Amino acid sequence: MFYRSAYRRLPEFREGLRDQGGVATGIAAWGLMTGVAMVKSGMGVWESVLMTLLVYAGSAQLTAMPLMMSGAPLWVVWAAAFCVNLRFVVFSAHLRPYVMHLSLRERLITGYTTGDLSYVFFARRYPKPGQTPDELERQQAYLAGNCAINYLFWMGASLVGVALAHAVPSEWGLGFAGILALLGVGSSLATSRLRIVSAGVSGAAAVAAWALPLKLNIVVAIAAAVAFCLVAEAHGPAWLRGQPVPGGKPHG
Repeated sequence: MFYRSAYRRLPEFREGLRDQGGVATGIAAWGLMTGVAMVKSGMGVWESVLMTLLVYAGSAQLTAMPLMMSGAPLWVVWAAAFCVNLRFVVFSAHLRPYVMHLSLRERLITGYTTGDLSYVFFARRYPKPGQTPDELERQQAYLAGNCAINYLFWMGASLVGVALAHAVPSEWGLGFAGILALLGVGSSLATSRLRIVSAGVSGAAAVAAWALPLKLNIVVAIAAAVAFCLVAEAHGPAWLRGQPVPGGKPHG
């Protein structure tokens, strides 16, 4: 990934740095509050540092912490973190054709360092995998630039949060800045009627299933959006799928 000098020499790497840099403040704020929350929940400093470096997933960390502190069984902690991070299964499936030319070691590193916003920026920039080795390398360079900013800002801020946990009031609510960053970039992907409606379906499902334990409302939201898109693409009206209406003008 971003440790490869071949990627850093390409202009796409710098473009990835610039694009992800636009939301770096939100990422850092979110990471800072995650670090603070780990220590204030009762975890030790070294436990918090280890969790930050190994897990690298704010939503999973924030979900697992209260369960761990309450003495929940290990399988419950794992199940909750797994459900919250199910979206990365979708990300991985989509990125597979982009990275299959890489070695297993590089694919594992790519999977570890790719975050929500890294994936969103990359998917928006490259809707299809490259057809030549040069195109694939340039795509990887862009992803590497994105991941570099995301990883460094998140890790740096999280470790600062761990170190200064008792000096940063939780009432600041800095984690909300990260949510706003995700919301802003996610909204920019709503480029078709189907995406807009599926986002609404997902949001409504998440709210309707809010009372489910272990953050299962997120799983329900994902399942509802995927099911809706599959049905809409196969049987939905042309205006929703972005296809021309017979005898009329395109509605894409």
